[in-house]
Amino acid sequence: MSQIVSSPSSTAGRVAVAYSAGRDSTALLHATACAARAHPATTVWALHVHHGLSAHADAWLAHAEHTCAQWAEQGLPVRLLSRRVQVPLDAGDSVEAQARRVRYEVLADMARELDIEMILLAHHRRDQAETFLLQALRGAGVNGLAAMPHDVVRDGVRWVRPWLSHGREAIEAYVARHGLHHVDDDSNAHDRFARNRLRLSVWPSLEAAFPQAEQSLATAARRVQDVLPGVASWREGLVQALTLLDGGLDAASWSELSGAQRRESLMHWYRQTCGAALPATWVERLAHEVPGLVYQGKAAHWPEIGLGLYRGALHLLPAPLPETMNEQGAVQICPLAIDAPGEHELAAWSTGRLRVLSVSSGGISPALLAGAEARSRHGGERFQLGPSRPPRSLKKQFQALGVPQWQRQGPLIWSGDQLVFVPGLGIDARCVAPAGAPQWGLEWVPVGH
Repeated sequence: MSQIVSSPSSTAGRVAVAYSAGRDSTALLHATACAARAHPATTVWALHVHHGLSAHADAWLAHAEHTCAQWAEQGLPVRLLSRRVQVPLDAGDSVEAQARRVRYEVLADMARELDIEMILLAHHRRDQAETFLLQALRGAGVNGLAAMPHDVVRDGVRWVRPWLSHGREAIEAYVARHGLHHVDDDSNAHDRFARNRLRLSVWPSLEAAFPQAEQSLATAARRVQDVLPGVASWREGLVQALTLLDGGLDAASWSELSGAQRRESLMHWYRQTCGAALPATWVERLAHEVPGLVYQGKAAHWPEIGLGLYRGALHLLPAPLPETMNEQGAVQICPLAIDAPGEHELAAWSTGRLRVLSVSSGGISPALLAGAEARSRHGGERFQLGPSRPPRSLKKQFQALGVPQWQRQGPLIWSGDQLVFVPGLGIDARCVAPAGAPQWGLEWVPVGH
């Protein structure tokens, strides 16, 4: 193919291109700016992210600045906006994955800053074929095998890949025809990155044996994309039927499903609940382990992924607990000064906050909170659930109400020697204010709620 299809332009008068100063993004920015000349009110923004991971990063930014300034002088409606970022290099995802995540976050932020709803990305058919193959080698499910979408809305921004069906040769021809200057990322030659190993060592042999490999793999990705809406609807129906009123997953009913249904519904519920993907190894492990635990009536928790199983339900665990004992092992005490409803931060309990509400019944007298204290558990505390019930240990009360271990955390609220409030249990019956009297309700709200 010797011609490049013109890039779409924004009806709002401005469009953005993710611009790395590399060959593909340079061609896309140029083609978009040329197309925009037919619309005098349109501005094309080049969004450049400076990761600082390469010794040449400053030079790439300088090249981007020079290119955009030169094109603007030639009459192209193009402007540059760049951001410097730091990519976290801690354990977990690869540097490549973390850089990609940060890049997309910053691009979206810049687009919102400029009031731009659409960002163009320069991925082409070879990129799509490589992505499909890499996802297959990683054992991905249908979402991964769908590879890169042509047009998708995410985080309030529309991401469009106008050249996803075009071959790399067409872009190279466009660059040569227009004499475009670009920079080459030296990291593309490093075989420590999976995509580079595929591109340098595998792809030449694959294409020699199967000349249509690029087209065929990209077509396979598109066919998987075709079924995604139906799969998403099926997953949503499964999860809706399994989700409990408190947001947990009915593990007993879930365990009765087939293996494929368990895996797909677990992945969907986890992503909905915590906003992150559950690693494939954990999906397989839980799909195998949890049914047996449910059958035996056992509880379990997996802090690595923030999940817990209790009384036949899977729940998201709260954040890890801070230390609540001082160096001598004494109970941590935090004086309270609550004189109005609202949300109150407690210095010794960073995993949540105390919410105070005006209520008409079931609350406590505001006077009880005037000199109250938040204390950590030390053992021996007794709580009364109802006016006609005897006080019992916290452990027995938690068990009676089916409160899982991870929902028993947070401070106990005391007024003098009287226990007033316990997270997971509520207000002690001995402290409930009489009907008609001013009263406040208490709630312990974990971080993220």
